[in-house]
Amino acid sequence: MRRAVLIALAVVVTIVAVVFTFQRKLVYFPSPGPLPSADEVLPGGRDVRLVTADGLMLDGWHFELPDAPVTVLVFPGNGGNREGRVSLARALTSRGLSVLLFDYRGYGGNPGLPSEEGLTFDARAALDLIDGPVVYFGESLGAAVAAELATYRAPKGMVLRSPFTSLAAAGSHHYPWLPVKMLLQDKYPVVERVSTLDVPTVVLLGTKDSIVPPAQSREVATAARARLVEIDGADHNDEVLLSGPQVIDAVLSVS
Repeated sequence: MRRAVLIALAVVVTIVAVVFTFQRKLVYFPSPGPLPSADEVLPGGRDVRLVTADGLMLDGWHFELPDAPVTVLVFPGNGGNREGRVSLARALTSRGLSVLLFDYRGYGGNPGLPSEEGLTFDARAALDLIDGPVVYFGESLGAAVAAELATYRAPKGMVLRSPFTSLAAAGSHHYPWLPVKMLLQDKYPVVERVSTLDVPTVVLLGTKDSIVPPAQSREVATAARARLVEIDGADHNDEVLLSGPQVIDAVLSVS
């Protein structure tokens, strides 16, 4: 009996050690480059280079319209790269808004490895490229990045799509048998951050989201005193949550 308990304990300790060591591979799922140039993606786009505070050079695309009232700074989720957000940029520019798409470190062929601190540097480097009013658009993990940036420099408005309350809460939902809060190196305390802001905000969620529980997004909306838009039947990665009409209307409403 004692031997069985010791074996079981050793297995648990091993699992915890592996998860701690490789946890960021369970959080960040970058797609590599190379990627086309901005003007190949949308006419008039230009390639831009972001320089982070810790010395990385990251690539992005700027779709700048001369009479745009704002620039929408897009913070992607934890998967893919900026090419997967082209439909959002196309929809926003067709409504007269400028858009900056960029990739975090480790994504889209960029150097570096993603982490909460690193993505904070990346977001601030992207913001430095924009002159004039800006709206932050963050999807899922990107909502957490946008919320942190808003505590540094408040935007004209903000749209948070499928935000979690914290990375620990999201992780505990998917791995209830692990001491997620204790193990996590990256925290992303979204509710804590948005509760300190005074920024016009819209929170969007899909009622069938299988990645971020809708209840967590509702909690973020309450903490941010935001307008809540629920898209019935939508799952986390459905196109309607990327560039559907409710998404575009939400951005326009805070622009």
